[in-house]
Amino acid sequence: MYKLFFRLVFKRMDPEQAHYAAFRWIRLAARVPVLRTFVAAALAPRFKELRTEALGLRMHGPFGLAAGFDKNAIAIDGMAMLGFDHIEIGTVTGEPQPGNPKKRLFRLVADRALINRMGFNNEGSAAVAARLAARNPVFRTTVGVNIGKTKVVPEAEAAADYVKSTEALAGHADYLVVNVSSPNTPGLRNLQATESLRPLLSAVREAADRTVTTRRVPLLVKIAPDLADEDVDAVADLAVELGLDGIIATNTTIARESLGLKSAPGLVGETGGLSGAPLKERSLEVLSRLYARVGDRITLVGVGGVENAEDAWQRILAGATLVQGYSAFIYEGPFYARAIHKGLAARLATSPYATLAEAVGAETRKKAAL
Repeated sequence: MYKLFFRLVFKRMDPEQAHYAAFRWIRLAARVPVLRTFVAAALAPRFKELRTEALGLRMHGPFGLAAGFDKNAIAIDGMAMLGFDHIEIGTVTGEPQPGNPKKRLFRLVADRALINRMGFNNEGSAAVAARLAARNPVFRTTVGVNIGKTKVVPEAEAAADYVKSTEALAGHADYLVVNVSSPNTPGLRNLQATESLRPLLSAVREAADRTVTTRRVPLLVKIAPDLADEDVDAVADLAVELGLDGIIATNTTIARESLGLKSAPGLVGETGGLSGAPLKERSLEVLSRLYARVGDRITLVGVGGVENAEDAWQRILAGATLVQGYSAFIYEGPFYARAIHKGLAARLATSPYATLAEAVGAETRKKAAL
């Protein structure tokens, strides 16, 4: 039914306008008590065997919504209602900003992919913090906060900008993510170099500890799939050295030629980060490489090209404790999370692993032993 609706309605709409329309419907449904209960019962079934502990947090399962969908923390209950076990909001910047000029979001339907050059359009850390502080949760869910650099802030002053967001948002976050991997903010990816990343992450860690004294706010970093293998290793080593809680692999890619894209050249040539199915292979490679490097010392989150339960299962076997999706949600619709949960439960039941935790990294460990 949804796929027919997508072809007849959403496919004919501007992608960004379709996003906002869907967003409004989700938010409205979550505000109606009887309706949201009915929707959650249908779309968010709970499987005891999928219960997950990660980052010191307990979650209904391992599958969450990646950052980018809910930039301003306005639909957390709505996305939990649809079955996502954790919701990562943002990217939020120190200052509010409109993002890049429109048109800035493109569908590559033939490739089940998206290209975006949104540019961190958001209301800013103070506004998002106020919204989170005023929130009265309907559904229990884990809320991550993804923070990035304000575009007008010079690269040399990036740490102070991230600290500003941390001070505003850490108290409202179940975990924090430092985003240094979006291709849509000039100079941002330069911060992935370890000589820049080390002082930045240290400053954010200190700010989080200073701001929230009653608990440790888990801190993760999100990296790009376009990093060379040796740079992936360097980030992994740095994360262990600094005592980070996790790494999210991966963000969108600027690559095009090596992905075998089927969409029209003019569409493929749009600048911005590409996400969705074409990213599947590289994001899995990066994840597996990270796990081979860090093992169980930190939590890995697999994202990029996760279309179905098999994709999520492969991420877990490669080393991900948590898995996220976004682009496939656009194509699969409201039953996306439900299908992944059911499929994961079925795969676990027929696997040699007694628990989901036992499956984490099993395939990477097996390859290393050969």
